Amino acid sequence: MSLTRRDALKWAAALPFASAAFAQKPKPSDEFPITGVADDRLKPLDDLISTYVIRNGLPGAAVALTRHGKLVYARGFGYANVEKKVPVQPTSLFRIASVSKPITAVAVLQLVEKKLLKLEAPILDYVTLKPFLEPKAKVDPRWKKVTVRHCLQQTGGWDRDLSLDPCTDTWAVAKALGTTPPLTPEQVTRYALGRPLDFDPGERYCYANQSYLLLGRAIEKVSSAKYEEHVRKRVFAPLKVTAPRLARGTPPNRPKTEVSYYDAKGETCTSFYPPTAGQVVPTPDGGLNVEGYEAHGGWVASAVDLVKFTAAFDDPAKCPLLSEESVKEMWARPDGAAGYTRGRPTEVYYGCGWSVRPIGNAGKVNAWHYGLISGTSTVIVRRNDGFAWALLLNTDRIKGTKTEAAQGVAEKIHAAVDAVTEWPDTDQFEKLVK
Repeated sequence: MSLTRRDALKWAAALPFASAAFAQKPKPSDEFPITGVADDRLKPLDDLISTYVIRNGLPGAAVALTRHGKLVYARGFGYANVEKKVPVQPTSLFRIASVSKPITAVAVLQLVEKKLLKLEAPILDYVTLKPFLEPKAKVDPRWKKVTVRHCLQQTGGWDRDLSLDPCTDTWAVAKALGTTPPLTPEQVTRYALGRPLDFDPGERYCYANQSYLLLGRAIEKVSSAKYEEHVRKRVFAPLKVTAPRLARGTPPNRPKTEVSYYDAKGETCTSFYPPTAGQVVPTPDGGLNVEGYEAHGGWVASAVDLVKFTAAFDDPAKCPLLSEESVKEMWARPDGAAGYTRGRPTEVYYGCGWSVRPIGNAGKVNAWHYGLISGTSTVIVRRNDGFAWALLLNTDRIKGTKTEAAQGVAEKIHAAVDAVTEWPDTDQFEKLVK
């Protein structure tokens, strides 16, 4: 299906989206490609996403949605590569950034089930790398109190507003280590281990990428396998999903089905990776330490892959990845200030790898996670009523604003889903999951 920009803009006129031009946006006479199976019954979703992408001048997006475990909607919008006019496909691969964290969390909880990890055990029981210490510095004794659960729930004691994020402040870490980028997950972990905590473990919630990098090291320690190998075998293989992999820094080293990435500000950096190492390149094409993001933000996957993962938890009693008890643990409210304000439960909290909103008093929850790096904005959502979806975009923000590209439309998908009055009963997974 191809929707002309004129047709799409008819729908756009009724919706209050911010308008912003993208540097490489198609000319008004060009067609706007939409790939995947068209179904008039699902027009509210087509209208919402196509309008959003066009009105905001975004390069492309992929959306996949399940209803009671069946893949009923899988579409690509706009361009995987703007310059070559390559359309996004429902199975196009995208960097998913921090949507990697729920994947790592599931791998950890599986190992807890096997009694190879313990939630209340110190993370240092499983992370044996030697801390990197500045001259005269000593290891913060509070590190001994950081548990596996603290890392999963982002309560370990790190605050990137008070100290740097070692996972993304690549040049600062490299300088301290006396080296140059790229940095391995092990190098970043060693640097993090030598830094003092910003608050006592468990005191409060604060999002910290290094917590999941530590979990990646723990997975490797107890599984005797590399992180990527273990996750592909234990998390994706049971779902018959084979495409996800860890990201590569430069375009020549990526799969042919992976999209091109467009930084909304058009920023450039010195490339870390061959074959362009040392050259000035667009930031997503070598200027990110993405091959070191790994367990906290390094996966590449399609929207179809991710919604298969997300929908795996629709029925916890029949989940192919975790026991029912582990699914409850994954979405459980953390103790203390991370889950309560003045003794009252917070409306939203961070569980084990997911943002969680309890619905009613029957134990139901909505769970989701966003991801954002230069050139990428993503979200997965698992709703309590049997719907799940994944939205992936190959740009980070709406140009000229601070709005993350996925966040700008994510909440509106709920309304589009609710506007559908008849759903197809077919399941596209068999055709699209590889």
